[in-house]
Amino acid sequence: MNELTTHNQIFSRRLKEIRLAKGLSQKRLGILAGIDEFVASTRINRYEKGVHQANIEVVQQLSAVLEVPLAYFYTEDDDLASLLLGWIKMDAEKKKRILALM
Repeated sequence: MNELTTHNQIFSRRLKEIRLAKGLSQKRLGILAGIDEFVASTRINRYEKGVHQANIEVVQQLSAVLEVPLAYFYTEDDDLASLLLGWIKMDAEKKKRILALM
């Protein structure tokens, strides 16, 4: 398995997981991300299945709609992905304390 395939699989899995966690249909997510409503469901489905890879602009739109950091879609480490989701919910003081520990 090459690196591109692995990253595409990670992106596809994470996209589906976070979409379902947010309670959005494929079509609704696509529309909110600025994809034409007539192809929104199909496009998101193909991204989730790994048939097509979204370009960075589309991933940025998906990231904004889903309220997750862009890095969430690409990190290979599942624990780090969970930390990224928690990080965006933390206030500035908690972030400072965590950074001081590191």
